[in-house]
Parts: sequence; C-alpha cells; structure tokens
Amino acid sequence: MNSIIIVTGVFILFILGYRFYALKIEKILDVNPQRKTPAYEKSDGVDFVPARHWTILFGHHFSSIAGAAPIIGPIIAVSIWGWVPSVLWIVLGCIFLGGVHDFGALMCSVHHKGSTIAEIVKYILSDKAKLIFSVFVLLALILVVAVFAFFCAKTFVADPKIVLPSLGLIPVAIFVGWLLYKVKVNQIIATFCGLFLLFLLLILGNYFPINLGKASLKIWMIILFIYAFFASITPVNILLQPRDYLSSFLLLTGLFLGYLGLLITHPEMKLPSFINQKIISFNTEANPLWPMLMVTIACGAISGFHSLIASGTTSKQLPNERYAKRIGYGAMLLEGALAVLALVCVCGAFKSLSNLKEVLAHKGGPIQAFGIGFQNLVPFLGKFGSLIAVTVLNAFILTTLDTATRISRYITEELTGIKNHIISTLIVIIPALWLSWGGKWKLIWPTFGASNQLVASLVLIIISCWLLSKNKCINYTLIPGILMLITTIMALIRQTIIYIKNQNYLLLTISVCMLILALYIPLSAFKIIIRRKRQLNF
Repeated sequence: MNSIIIVTGVFILFILGYRFYALKIEKILDVNPQRKTPAYEKSDGVDFVPARHWTILFGHHFSSIAGAAPIIGPIIAVSIWGWVPSVLWIVLGCIFLGGVHDFGALMCSVHHKGSTIAEIVKYILSDKAKLIFSVFVLLALILVVAVFAFFCAKTFVADPKIVLPSLGLIPVAIFVGWLLYKVKVNQIIATFCGLFLLFLLLILGNYFPINLGKASLKIWMIILFIYAFFASITPVNILLQPRDYLSSFLLLTGLFLGYLGLLITHPEMKLPSFINQKIISFNTEANPLWPMLMVTIACGAISGFHSLIASGTTSKQLPNERYAKRIGYGAMLLEGALAVLALVCVCGAFKSLSNLKEVLAHKGGPIQAFGIGFQNLVPFLGKFGSLIAVTVLNAFILTTLDTATRISRYITEELTGIKNHIISTLIVIIPALWLSWGGKWKLIWPTFGASNQLVASLVLIIISCWLLSKNKCINYTLIPGILMLITTIMALIRQTIIYIKNQNYLLLTISVCMLILALYIPLSAFKIIIRRKRQLNF
C-alpha cells in the first residue's frame, strides 16, 4: 500500500479527534478562560512564570514529551507485529487515551494551583498513597535522567557534528529569553534571531565537529549533568521556555521535511502489514499483540511521563486556560504524527523484514534505522538528511533531560520538605550520575516501559476521582484508565515470570513492587469512586 493513503487517513482521524472528541473532553474538564491560572496566582519568577505566548509554552511542552521513545517504539513494533496494528494503536491511543491523559493531567494540576500529579494524589487519596506514588515516580525519573544523559553523550561521541548545534542552542536560548522577557522585543523578531543563530550552528557543526578523544563519553556525561543541574534551578523564562521553544522549531522542521519528502517520494509500505503473531498469549516465549504492542509503542500512543510534564512544568507556565486543549491534547496528536512518520520511514526504506531486524540487532538499533529511513525519505537534502535526523533526535533527548531533572526536583521537595533548590537537585543528580556511569542503568531499564504505562493508567484513574468530586462524567477517563491498568498488569506478570525463570532477582523485586503499586492505588481510588457514587445516588 502507498504510504500517502495511510498518512492521509491518520491525519483525517487526528483532525476529527481534535475537533470533536477533544472539545467534549474540554467541557468535562471545566476549562474556564476567565479563571486566573497558577502562573499568575503563584508567580515566583523561577517556576511559576506565565509564558509570554501560548506557542512558547507549546514548544516547551512538545519538546519535553517527545523524547526518542515515539520513534524507537513504533519501529520495534513494526518489526514484531507489522505496520497495521502499530498504526491503529498509535491513532486510537492518541485520540482516546494519550490526548485525554495529557489534557486531563494539565487541567487537574491547574485546578490544584499547579501541584504535581504526585501532590494531587495526596489531596484525592491519602498521604500514604502520595508517598508510594511519589517514591515510585521519583525513582523512574532518576532512571530517565540517567539514561537520557547517557544516550545524549553517546550521540555526541558517535556524531561530533551535532555537538555545536546541540550545546550552542543553550546560550542562544538565553539570548532569546532575554529579548522576550527583559527587552520585550517582538516575539517574531526574537524568534527569527534565535532560528538564524541555530541555522548558523547547524552549518558550523558540520564543518567543526567537536571530538574530546578516548574519554569523551564520560566527559560529555559530566558536562550534561552539570547542564541539567543548572537548567533545573534557573528561572524557566531564562532558559527552559526559550530553549524548548526554539527546539520545537527544529523538531517541527524535521517533521515538516519528513512529510514533505513523503509527498515527493510517496514510498510503498514494503514491510509486512501484519506479522502472524498471536493476539493474546500467556506463553512468555511468544510476543502476543496484547499487551506487548501497547507497552512497546508506549509514548507514541500514551505515556505516564507526559502527565509529569503537564503537571510539573506546563501547568506552572500556562497563561490562560483557553490554551490548555491546544497544548495538552494537541501536542499528543503531534507526537502521534511523529510516531507515524518514524513508522513510514522504515516501512518505505527497508525492502524486507530481515534487513530491518539486522539493523535493529547489529547495526545501530532503532535510531540508526530511523536515520536510514529519514535519509531515504528526504533525498533532496543530500548529506544533511542524516545530520538533521540525528540532531532532531538529540534535541528531543536534551529537552527531556532538563525537564525530567526539574520535575524530579519538584517531587523531591514535596517528599522531603527541602526548600533549597540546590540540595534537592543534587539528591536527583548524584544517583542519576551513578546509574549512567558505566551503564549501570541497563540493569533496571527493562522495567521502565511497563512502569511508564502503569503511571499513565494510575493518572487516568486519579483524574477520574477528581472529576467525580466535581460531579463530572468519568467514563472518558476511567475506562481508558482501567484498560491501561489491565494491560500493564498483564505485561508485568509476563515480565515477572521471565525474571523468575532467569533468576534475575533485581528485576523480579522491581516488578513485584510495581505490581503492588498497580493494585494499591487503584483499589484506594475505586473505594472513593464507589463511595461517591453511592452518595450521588442518595
């Protein structure tokens, strides 16, 4: 089948989803443009800072949520189950689960004065539930910081040409932030200046690659952790907002060039539409469509990490609630478009499934496969095609790194009561550096996919409890939450059995802890829902 037909269908469904389904969700979430947002109510010049324009905040939010996962997950899924089930899950997941989850987490936080989702668990359930949830999320975020710092450093070593545009964007962003918030320059002029400097950095990076020698991997990791430390305590309008805003143009440019190349080359989908795997299987040796497809694609359809961004940084910068749908729901659909682009790239570039699997297993993995696919899609860019693809990927990684560090600081301060930003950030940075050093993160990374989806299911259930307290309809959040909860529990059970067989007691312990979390918080939430339902009936 021609890729143009598939992409056209996907975009029509996304437009309809935003136009009609998101509007329904907006009414349920009680969006009120007349209400003052936490960015103004609690303005502190550091974390609570209203974005000058909603497009700046959209840039931050999209850059932060769109890590490497929506590219890696779909490519792996295509190699196991085929492109038809992968596309279907991306589209349905984004419209009915991911978009609702992100939009709901954002508005729930706005209604709770910009609190993180972990703090909201305390208000809705209990102190004990908040403690369990917060510790779990904090450990997951520390792992994310460690892994993203490692992979970013690895890309710097593998392709020194991207170092200058990646790190040079930091002072450029500070300059743009100064223009926007201090000098009060017109946004279009400030944006043009930033993009022009970024364009120069891309060209200079190609001619002046930065290579630090044999110890470059560890040197880059140290530099990145120093950056993450300062980025997490610097006022958001100085670095975080303008950097992510400019990064979003780089990311959007990559998307635009990819889809432009699609229109020009319109490749056929050469890989199998459906690979004969079992739909449901309790055999741990098999790769059943359910629940493993959902956990594998992960961020391309729904991600618990998004709720941490929405409630951690985005809600504190939202200038007006009228923009919440565009940012919360709209960014998720755009991430779905990125996932579909990654999927089409590999399906159009690789002539056979065996060729793709060889690259995934032995020649650079999903990132290399994406680079090959993107290069094939945009032949008009010549040698710059692969450079742009890797730079775009690295921009995703860097924006997620600094945002994850900042959110980890928020949760640490909520858990410990520490108000000193430097100390609370070091509590996050030190264990993350230890995990990344020598690749220790590899020991526990296999559990992250399931933990990420588990957080998404729990957040949807928490949002349902909040909506019920406001006498709102909960079907649009509770049903997806239960669906993802059952899916995650099944995935965790499969993993637990595998870890028992392999005598991997570290991962076994982590999986059992996640199963306990998967049962404790939903049971507490369902008790509240049942009690509230009875009260309403009376």
